[in-house]
Amino acid sequence: MGSGLSFDVAHLLAGSLVLVSFMLLYQDRMYALLNIFALHALVLALSVAWQAYVQDAPHLFVTAAIALIFKAIVIPVALRRIVERLGIHREIETVGGVGLTMLAGMALVGLSMVVMLRVTGDADPLAREDLAFALSVVLLGLLMMVTRRNAVSQVIGFMSLENGLILAATGAKGMPLVVEISVAFSILIAFIVIGIFLFRIRERFDTVDVRALDDFRGERQ
Repeated sequence: MGSGLSFDVAHLLAGSLVLVSFMLLYQDRMYALLNIFALHALVLALSVAWQAYVQDAPHLFVTAAIALIFKAIVIPVALRRIVERLGIHREIETVGGVGLTMLAGMALVGLSMVVMLRVTGDADPLAREDLAFALSVVLLGLLMMVTRRNAVSQVIGFMSLENGLILAATGAKGMPLVVEISVAFSILIAFIVIGIFLFRIRERFDTVDVRALDDFRGERQ
């Protein structure tokens, strides 16, 4: 397969991941947010699988399979059940509104492109631009964590941020298999801890809005 086509498909998938990150920022309904996160993980799995093919790195197919099974299927289904048990059916509140959040997201993507393309001027063109896309995904995930007041949506922001880190690692010619497996188990353990955390918040404050923690500490009157 020609290098031009390999380059174009890799960038199409990495750019699609950035686009889906914007879709995550735009969502204000919990179930829609979970569905878009599953799509985010699916695009990540496709991107990693393509990198495995282009780089002739079979171990990256393991990473793609982990992203597909755990992040695109298991975690969204488990989060949906948690949401149903907690009775979270209302809109997701944002700090500053969706419009300002989207503008901030576009500014972060522009910053990512400028910074990463300058500091990686001597790198391989495929890895160079994929790293720029990956940094955009990381910053958009961080922005989602900062601008969401619901603990579940902050968890999704954290996991989308981690998707960006995986994209960066695979774009930079892959990770050792042992690192990928340890990351997968770390994600699973973190998800279990997060689930317990959410249930404890709900049990104690009868809500998963993180502002309840500020009220409890007496920081808000």
